[in-house]
Amino acid sequence: MKTMRRHRATQARAGLRLLALVRATAVILAVATVAWSAGFLWFVGVIPMAPAATVETTDAIVVLTGGQLRLDTGIALLKDGRAGKLFISGVHRGVDVAQILRLAEEAPDALRCCIELGHDAADTRGNAAETAEWAARAGIRSIRLVTANYHIPRSRVEFERALPTVAIVLHPVFSDQVPVGEWWRRPGTAALLAGEYSKYVIALARGGL
Repeated sequence: MKTMRRHRATQARAGLRLLALVRATAVILAVATVAWSAGFLWFVGVIPMAPAATVETTDAIVVLTGGQLRLDTGIALLKDGRAGKLFISGVHRGVDVAQILRLAEEAPDALRCCIELGHDAADTRGNAAETAEWAARAGIRSIRLVTANYHIPRSRVEFERALPTVAIVLHPVFSDQVPVGEWWRRPGTAALLAGEYSKYVIALARGGL
């Protein structure tokens, strides 16, 4: 009889511990969800929603691959005299400047001398590292960074970390396919921004470590 009571008491204590663990886990998950959601809303709020207003020139324009619009914008800025050099980071191996210019419907010889390509980067962190190496070789002290508007916050973190002595002018481009201002109406846009925010948090955490 006593053994049975002890067994029941042990089971009761184990049940209470399990209940406490479940409750603690639920609280932690709830807090984490609220924190992530609040951070996500802040992140969406800091994504540039208007074109860059800065007109100053820089030593170079840097384009991060990821869409024809970024490339076209970088080449247009180069033609407009915003910088004397254009560096395109994350280009597929085997692609050369002449092919890039043909894609942009530009005469290959017109701008060939002012464009250089980086083929090693596979992500934003790699873009920053690749650009830093090129900038050091080329004596670059300032860049205009061209990428998608939703990609600007994470790019800024990675590039400021990799190029601490280089002045960075941010130049967002905007795609109709990613309407950030109406993200809650577009599941695809919401998912893209959620993923980008998570990567942004990881980039910040990596810097803290």
